[in-house]
Amino acid sequence: MRPLEPPQLITLDAVGTLFGLRESVGTTYGRFAAAVGVQVDPAALDVAFFQAFKAAPPCAFPYLEAPQRSEAEFKWWQAVAADTFRRAGVLDQFANFDTFFAPVFAYYATAEPWVLYGDVLPVLTDWQAQGIPLRVVSNFDSRLYGILETLGLVPFFKGVWISSEVGAAKPDRLIFERAVTPYPTSQVWHIGDSWEEDVLGAQGAGLQAIWLRRDRPLLPDPTLNATLAVPQIADLTGAQVILRGTAS
Repeated sequence: MRPLEPPQLITLDAVGTLFGLRESVGTTYGRFAAAVGVQVDPAALDVAFFQAFKAAPPCAFPYLEAPQRSEAEFKWWQAVAADTFRRAGVLDQFANFDTFFAPVFAYYATAEPWVLYGDVLPVLTDWQAQGIPLRVVSNFDSRLYGILETLGLVPFFKGVWISSEVGAAKPDRLIFERAVTPYPTSQVWHIGDSWEEDVLGAQGAGLQAIWLRRDRPLLPDPTLNATLAVPQIADLTGAQVILRGTAS
């Protein structure tokens, strides 16, 4: 594997990289559903959610202004949730799905569902002290701004690029190109947990990709022949080690 060049800028994914969920989506959806009298297995909802999420179009709205974009974000997630409950076989049990979903959407805008990974603040503090600019590149929606604030992450980042605002979602190279301007792409590191969205997307835009694999063995996936050529880390301290190596 060719050594990485020292970065002029580091971009990071958000969910799964900086912070994660305290409980699975299926558990949360199931709890909210039970409150309105709909009983469904959380494990079945988890499977259904990932199927629905994968089948959904990108959460990207290139031609909408802010007020219309907020409504589009809500409707996008509502459609994913409805498809989740449909796949789980209980969608028709809701008296009013619109009324049910509104508090679910609002819940994920708060700090309560999220947990900040323990390695994040020390590493970001170190990089900030070194003067390395940091930016977020995420396929989230505008709720991300409030989440970053409640988790204490706003002071570390010079900018946040989200798919719903940019109008393109990872792995589309456009969101990366917008996020790294004016830095040369070859001098930017991108760190994220998704092989397709973060690694392949960053590489497609000319960035140096680092694959973050939290709670997963740092071994090549036999279905991914290119993994040997991509640095893999278990947490952000692994990127610190790589960074120190570029300075030696």
